Amino acid sequence: MSQNTFKKKLKEGNSPQGRSGKTIFSWIEEKLDVKRILGEGVPVQLVPPVGFVALLALIYIYSNLRAENKIRQIDKAKQEVADMRADVTTLEAEYMKSSMQSEVSKRVAALEIYELNQPPVKIELPKK
Repeated sequence: MSQNTFKKKLKEGNSPQGRSGKTIFSWIEEKLDVKRILGEGVPVQLVPPVGFVALLALIYIYSNLRAENKIRQIDKAKQEVADMRADVTTLEAEYMKSSMQSEVSKRVAALEIYELNQPPVKIELPKK
């Protein structure tokens, strides 16, 4: 049987075994001083529960933000409805006032059309 080899030769420094440099986890461990709290390294059995709690916290924060935005939108819509209701009431009052007989007679007076002061006369034709 033949020996496993790479198709392309690796350059020096790109060896798949001993990776140099820091990973994000080693950086976090260094900055948070995890060794003092947890001892030697992070226990692997704690990662899923901590990840689950972190996910729940993110969902909780997201839902609270969405709820606050919806409350703001509802308040804004209520204010717009109140403003529109006031506008409609004002327009209805103006319309009712402008349709009164005295107001109509004032507007058509400019066209030299005046209100009758006498009752209308009934015209009767003789029967044949």
